Amino acid sequence: MLAYRHLFHAGSFADVFKHALLAQLVLMLGRKDKPFFCLDTHAGIGRYDLTHAWAQKNKEYNTGIARIWTRNDAPPVLAPYLDAVRAENPDGRLRWYPGSPRIVRRFMRAHDRLALTELNKKDFETLAGLFDGDRQVQVRLMDGYQALKAFLPPRERRGLVFVDSSFDRAKEFTRLTRGLVEAHRTFATGVYALWYPLMEVPAMRVFERDVASTGIRKIMLLEISLLQVNWSGGMRGSGLLVVNPPFGFEVTARTIIAWLHEVLAQQPAAPAYRVHWLVSE
Repeated sequence: MLAYRHLFHAGSFADVFKHALLAQLVLMLGRKDKPFFCLDTHAGIGRYDLTHAWAQKNKEYNTGIARIWTRNDAPPVLAPYLDAVRAENPDGRLRWYPGSPRIVRRFMRAHDRLALTELNKKDFETLAGLFDGDRQVQVRLMDGYQALKAFLPPRERRGLVFVDSSFDRAKEFTRLTRGLVEAHRTFATGVYALWYPLMEVPAMRVFERDVASTGIRKIMLLEISLLQVNWSGGMRGSGLLVVNPPFGFEVTARTIIAWLHEVLAQQPAAPAYRVHWLVSE
């Protein structure tokens, strides 16, 4: 299991992977004039100080954002995400890393809404302070899986649900699958993005089997693996399940992940990445 407080992992390769894809999902929702709703179920504190002692403990940002944010050879589809990071660091020094709430908010339009939920009381207070006075953003002290019941379906009838659990508890893959099923039952047309760490191969096979057997259609599986499968020193990679991905997302995601793997792989001949339909239409 992972450390609960995300500040330990802020800016890591897993953050780069999921937030670059998240930025594209929000932008694609904005292609239509109709307003959309976003729900971030495990929102954290919204922005992370990489000079904080927790972030400095393992300096995981050195495996992720620190390696790419000043590069000039990134594909154009990565530009929105990288611009979001640079906007937090106008002096050109990497100190602040935007969490998913800041990234989503950056790409919202004037008639879109964002709901953020966080269960840790101290983190909730920090998050609420960050968005104080923002009428388009609602911040609630709430369990992320309860938020799926409380906020769905949204009145807009279109939107994105981002589930980024800390995976600090046992049976989190089961909880994630069950949460998706319950949410999809009330909001079947929504776009869902569910992040997960790559664990032991048998556990991942069970997770894929369980998700595929839910009866939900249009599920895309995206994964990046930067260390060998038998690596035991920490998280070897991460994945994102995307339900109802927007048109064109597959090509965009493949471009992003291929470049990230090339730049961020930590071991020679590390397994590459996967972008495929776990369940098609």
